[in-house]
Amino acid sequence: MPQPPAAKVVPHEITVHGDTRIDNYFWLRERSDPDVIAYLETENRYTAELMAPAKALQETLYKEILGRIQETDLTVPVKRDDYFYYSRTEEGQAYAIYCRKHQSLDHPEQVLLDANELARDRKYFRLGNFAVSPDHRLLAYSTDLEGDEAYTIFVKDLATGELLPDRIRNTYYTLEWANDNRTFFYTVLDAARRPYQVFRHELGGGDALAYQEDDARFALGLTKTRSNRFVFIELSSPLTSEVRYLDAERPLGEFQVMLPRQQGVEYDASHHGEHFYIRTNLEAKNFRLMRTPAANPSRENWEEAIPARAAVTIESVDSFEDFLAVYERERGLEKIAIHDRTGALSHYIDFPEPVYTVGATGNAEYKTSTLRFHYTSLVTPVSVFDYNMETRERELKKQYAVLGGYDASQYQSERTFAAAPDGVQVPISLVYKKGFERDGASPLLLYGYGAYGHSIDPTFSSDRLSLLDRGFAFAIAHIRGGAEMGEEWHDQGKLLAKKNTFTDFIACAERLIAGHYTASDRLAIMGGSAGGLLLGTVLNMRPELFHAAVAKVPFVDVLNTILDPTLPLTIAEYEEWGNPADKQYYDYIRSYSPYDNVWPQAYPAMLVTAGLNDPRVSYWEPAKWVAKLRAQKTDDRLLLLKTNMGSGHFGPSGRYEGIKETAFDYAFLITVTTPQG
Repeated sequence: MPQPPAAKVVPHEITVHGDTRIDNYFWLRERSDPDVIAYLETENRYTAELMAPAKALQETLYKEILGRIQETDLTVPVKRDDYFYYSRTEEGQAYAIYCRKHQSLDHPEQVLLDANELARDRKYFRLGNFAVSPDHRLLAYSTDLEGDEAYTIFVKDLATGELLPDRIRNTYYTLEWANDNRTFFYTVLDAARRPYQVFRHELGGGDALAYQEDDARFALGLTKTRSNRFVFIELSSPLTSEVRYLDAERPLGEFQVMLPRQQGVEYDASHHGEHFYIRTNLEAKNFRLMRTPAANPSRENWEEAIPARAAVTIESVDSFEDFLAVYERERGLEKIAIHDRTGALSHYIDFPEPVYTVGATGNAEYKTSTLRFHYTSLVTPVSVFDYNMETRERELKKQYAVLGGYDASQYQSERTFAAAPDGVQVPISLVYKKGFERDGASPLLLYGYGAYGHSIDPTFSSDRLSLLDRGFAFAIAHIRGGAEMGEEWHDQGKLLAKKNTFTDFIACAERLIAGHYTASDRLAIMGGSAGGLLLGTVLNMRPELFHAAVAKVPFVDVLNTILDPTLPLTIAEYEEWGNPADKQYYDYIRSYSPYDNVWPQAYPAMLVTAGLNDPRVSYWEPAKWVAKLRAQKTDDRLLLLKTNMGSGHFGPSGRYEGIKETAFDYAFLITVTTPQG
């Protein structure tokens, strides 16, 4: 067996609050140092060599996963005015083709953008904005060719197919047109990759700064109301938000503040008739819905439309001319409440399964009684429904095909609970193939995230069938730090309560073992980004509890990153993790930061991934972590680092490369968890 790479040791002293740490791998931050690229490439070669015996399994998995996909397929068309917009894929083509039809789906197709042509001969390609002008004559779109999430905007004349001379670089994800069909607004990144400016662009003319956010805690984005009346700038930090609005008929006007920001107060807004509906946590932990005149939305004019409820979180609101669709969460379960134009509750939409995930999709029109939503569960493929909010009738528009004879009745899902050390009951969602025996003999993959109030809801994955059909169970730990059980669930897993996230996850693992779903020598765990922080911490705390781990672009060098305000996202992170300039937070983060708490002990088999161009979790975080683990760990189990040298946080681009990545991860899990493969 080849010897694992050994990163050179260059001691770097860091002293904060009188505490001195020696970072032997700080040098890996210097991307311009040839030794850095050489080290990453050495690790990649080592990973390829160690995974070579599983090459046939990777190929088998790739073919299985690809074989379940309807390669030539199209999305459900979305009606907007007299056009139907959709995208489609073709067998052998890695990217989507964006199209429309005029007046009727029986009319000829017009191809608006073929991403396969744009990606030709590119190592990486991702489409960002795709915004058609209100008169449907122009398309503003943006592309990222590096994986660093800095996009370039282009404008295409949809009548001639020609590109206009307009080119705008260093932009981010949101772009909105004004109603004059010649002006649009876009966002620009600062040196720390924070979207901080909104510019007004006139076609063939110049760009003017419309707004700049100087508080580095806040990022901004753009939305346009479904009524097409207003353009919003939405400003947010992890704790606070602010909305500025502009009449879309007057693009040269000034954006007005809806409610001045107030620390700890979050809100967002939608437009409905002559009112704004404002969803806010002001005096309402789980949010309430307020109504205010659009002509004068000052706080004095607010009236309550839906009061706060202790057990129900209002997560978002969709406004239509005669209806409101209110998306709620109660005891971890998502619900859709339909309200009439006055705001009065009409009814809730019924769903057939006890555990599921539902959300709005493709609702482009304001003057309609139809709500489109997607529905899925751990056993039900993604299904798109049109729901008549007046008659309560629903129509299945499409259930995405799973080729190869998938039979949902052959799989079973359930929800169980784990008792955290403080007695809190933590939900666990599970799925497995029927016939699964709870005898502790089966492998199980446990997934977790637990940060930013982001809920990991149970959804279907045809990829996952390659594990379930090999006897794996799959589980999601709905740990604190997310918001599955309400806003308090998030609060109990951040700042000085962050360790609840880790002990919740450990409790879930122990519950699955005690319930004989698996055993510690068959239990694998997976998480990415902040979920990689979760993995790194629990592996330091309880390495004997797990047999294998897949950490995707893991945020593991937490203390060093949050101490460096020049890095992307850092300052905004203070409200999630705490500011280590305060010794209390420094000490707390230091006590769990995965990189700072690697000890001489045996660790499970591990696969760690990184992206060289990643602006969210810098490549050196997983690289430094692996280097330190190699030097410290006392076992001879697999430890692999796989760096994507031409991409970023989201891995390689294109659906076929994405499937290869999944097949590689699964091959690792199957190999180390069930050695017979």
